[in-house]
Amino acid sequence: MQATTAAHRYHPFSPFSSPSFSISLPFVKPSTIRLRNPAAAAVRMSLREDGPSVAVVGVTGAVGQEFLSVLSDRDFPYRNIRLLASRRSAGKQLTFEDRKYTVEELRPESFDGIDIALFSAGGSISKEFGPVAVERGSIVVDNSSAFRMDPEVPLVIPEVNSEAMAHIKIKGRSGKGALIANPNCSTIICLMAATPLHRHAKVVRMVVSTYQAASGAGAAAMEELVQQTREVLDGKEPTCKIFKQQYAFNLFSHNAAVLSNGYNEEEMKLVKETRKIWASAWNDKNVKVSATCIRVPVMRAHAESVNLQFEKPLSEDTARRILEGATGLVVVDDRDSNRFPTPLDVSSKDDVAVGRIRQDLSQDGNLGLDLFVCGDQIRKGAALNAIQIAEKLL
Repeated sequence: MQATTAAHRYHPFSPFSSPSFSISLPFVKPSTIRLRNPAAAAVRMSLREDGPSVAVVGVTGAVGQEFLSVLSDRDFPYRNIRLLASRRSAGKQLTFEDRKYTVEELRPESFDGIDIALFSAGGSISKEFGPVAVERGSIVVDNSSAFRMDPEVPLVIPEVNSEAMAHIKIKGRSGKGALIANPNCSTIICLMAATPLHRHAKVVRMVVSTYQAASGAGAAAMEELVQQTREVLDGKEPTCKIFKQQYAFNLFSHNAAVLSNGYNEEEMKLVKETRKIWASAWNDKNVKVSATCIRVPVMRAHAESVNLQFEKPLSEDTARRILEGATGLVVVDDRDSNRFPTPLDVSSKDDVAVGRIRQDLSQDGNLGLDLFVCGDQIRKGAALNAIQIAEKLL
């Protein structure tokens, strides 16, 4: 029951806490991306003649900015990079890896000569420009929900089912344009922890309760949480434009539309995406999933309570060893100190943290476990996962 990650200390009202960003409280302006160690700039430069050409669509948004941070942090090779956004943002100047770039308006011709296009500009933009980019030979890694349930589009978490995209190659390497979908953030964070156990004992039923951060609703929601917090502390009426109700010092059911079955769209994403992802790896679409998704006043990291029912017995000690050996996970499970994963611990971190690993007392025969999982919604829940997909194409 070891374990532990050091607490990641940062200003609790800062929407972005990654050292790769130039931060200006109360809200970071998407203008500058810097290396974690500026003194090492000459070593960390990823500009390479043999790298792919890359486009970032929606570059001025929260995930678009995180794309740049992750590309730099991971030394992703590129021979050129094109920064794309709406007409409103076109013309802005961004600095990436010590070079200045002008944000260009997104157009069909933006994808000429582009090998990999990273999309995070919303579903309507993805539906309009994703197929255009593919037609022009780009491989699109899309962060929206536009193509996730398309049976022809692989839905990929690299640590879970990278084989689903094995047939896709960069066009210069005898490949052609293609679409790859990034799963929903809550699905990614959940399956990072559940999948290693599924491989060992086969999950037949999963019940998930999520506690989701403001970042999942975008930069404007993060800014409003900061604003509301200040207003409430000052005794003022909180501004409620994004969620239509008080978010600071409160929690409520996820703001996604509620469907006729009583589940909201966010909850059904977790249900459907889990089945598709695990089906692509194990050809089994029968896992039963139930989800309840809640918004909590946290800036950028989601937390999830996960209850698993297995086909074969699995003890908590064996589960802990499996999770400790899993790529992309860190176990934080110190019962003596009551130390378990928190959103602050994982903010701006790549790894997903898992703890509260315990036998489900309601199930006999070691057939059930409870877990508590935390992951950075902007990082592994979005940008990092997309760039790990892009790395698989190299």
